[in-house]
Amino acid sequence: MQKIVIDARMINNSGIGTYLQNIIPNLIKNYELILLCGEKEIAGFPWTNKVNVISFNNPIYSIAEQILSPIKIPECDIFISPHYNIPILPIRAKKRLVIIHDVYHLAFSDQLSLAQKIYSKIMIYFAVHSSDQIITSSQFSKSEILKYTSANEAKINVVYFGFNYNEYSNQAHNFEPVRRRYNLQEKFFLFVGNVKPHKNLSNLILAFKIILDKKMKLKLIIVGEYKKLINADNESFRLLSEDPLLKANTIFTGFIDKEELVLLYKNASALVFPSLYEGFGIPPVEAMACGCPVISSNAASLPEACGYGAIYINPNNVDDIAEKMIAIISDSDLVRLLIEKGKENIKRFSFEMFSNNFDKVLRLLLKN
Repeated sequence: MQKIVIDARMINNSGIGTYLQNIIPNLIKNYELILLCGEKEIAGFPWTNKVNVISFNNPIYSIAEQILSPIKIPECDIFISPHYNIPILPIRAKKRLVIIHDVYHLAFSDQLSLAQKIYSKIMIYFAVHSSDQIITSSQFSKSEILKYTSANEAKINVVYFGFNYNEYSNQAHNFEPVRRRYNLQEKFFLFVGNVKPHKNLSNLILAFKIILDKKMKLKLIIVGEYKKLINADNESFRLLSEDPLLKANTIFTGFIDKEELVLLYKNASALVFPSLYEGFGIPPVEAMACGCPVISSNAASLPEACGYGAIYINPNNVDDIAEKMIAIISDSDLVRLLIEKGKENIKRFSFEMFSNNFDKVLRLLLKN
């Protein structure tokens, strides 16, 4: 059986972690799979006893990971990097596959420190030139990779993300414990994503302020990491700290498990996703799978992912964001239409299609 090694240290992160959790169960069926990560990072997954683990706990973007990667990675047929922080030094893999979801670090380099700019530029260069194949999440991201790098277009494969819809439709429906935990007595809007500047949460907060000033009783629930980020969106926290009304009606949950997230999706008035830059945008499609109306930015890959299943906003126009949020609250026909269109849209992103297309890239690597 052919051997695949995956750097799985980010398996519990949002975005990349979700991607890893989706590809691993399928790979186990056809390959000998070895994960580089800590044992505790994969504890609790149903496939844990079907993979081998090589302990690798050094932080991503670190010098230590570059020094130790060639030592830790065993001989294998394919080594998969789920992010652009690939090993620079030679490794004992016949082929390399890198997954570059987006090139945010190049497109929004003005938000990075000088050291971060230099690191990301060098590492993305190595990633696109040292890897035998590249997988990305959308046609938009492919165009961005070509725009910002000298990558070989023939090596770039667009593999749309896939969803196991049963994980969303079969979850428990008892929302009361969650409602009590966050004291949700009124309707609420939902934002899902790490609190970074390009997620544009500050404009959502300003739009929410417009709604609160109209004496509408609503909450804004923000699901995502915000305490451990290198580039956190400090502007959002400043807005909340300076406005008692906003602060009283905005709730940060931090990281939550999938079951609780699904319950929030199922009970939210809408997911509001005003991001300025996404390689795909997992939360809007997750929301659609749960029957949650989606208000999405019209930027980057989001129209590609959301199709006709969302109502679109100009992410730079606070009034437009507020207007669309109010429309959701006041127009039940619009809500029904968005739920219906959302369920149609997600059919484009089946787990089977994702797995088959991912496996095609692996077979291409093994063949050549």
